[in-house]
Amino acid sequence: MINNNLKYCREELEMTQQELGYVFGVSKNTVSGWENAHDTMPFNKLIRFCNLYDFSLDFVVGFTRKNTKYDKIKTDKKKIGLKLKSIRNELNLSQQQLADDCKISQTTYSTYETGRYLINTITIYTICKKYNISMDYLVGRSKIKNIK
Repeated sequence: MINNNLKYCREELEMTQQELGYVFGVSKNTVSGWENAHDTMPFNKLIRFCNLYDFSLDFVVGFTRKNTKYDKIKTDKKKIGLKLKSIRNELNLSQQQLADDCKISQTTYSTYETGRYLINTITIYTICKKYNISMDYLVGRSKIKNIK
């Protein structure tokens, strides 16, 4: 995640990297990698982080400068898949075109859209960034579709 606000959020919570790592069962070095964009926080952990500490996904990944508090959500890969399909159809794109944009195979993208697997952070970030779509909208936390 480029230009993410994870470090800022953690510091606002007055937590160390080690403490945040403990919450997610990872090392301090893993948290450092997430904060410095050397690695990417798995999407289910990103959603959990936002739920636990009242941050919006769009704020944490750096799409917006203002944090909006939303109701907590349960990660639902099928609902996210339906939103992905709806967005793709609105954009008049094939699965192959969207997969190419994300540099993944069409088969992999299809597993996200059908809800067989939870989409990964890099793929959802790429889609949202390229098409100006709110990540919070895609997971059902916001009714506002476009990033402001």
